[in-house]
Amino acid sequence: MSQLRWLCRRGMKELDVLLERWLERYNDQASSSQTALLIELLDLQDPQLARYLLAGDLHQDLSMAALIAQIRNDP
Repeated sequence: MSQLRWLCRRGMKELDVLLERWLERYNDQASSSQTALLIELLDLQDPQLARYLLAGDLHQDLSMAALIAQIRNDP
């Protein structure tokens, strides 16, 4: 989990908050496919990640879109 936590630390505070909050709440119960999707998501550059998580752009992959929605809508 420490590697994922490190990957969640981005150059934008808003992304850090969303990603680290999701990781704290859901990482222990995430399936291996969700973890793989999270790693794939974290491979994106910050501007593209911000478009998905902050601006609400939709990802074409339905599984990725579901993970993005979960991260965005987590209270």
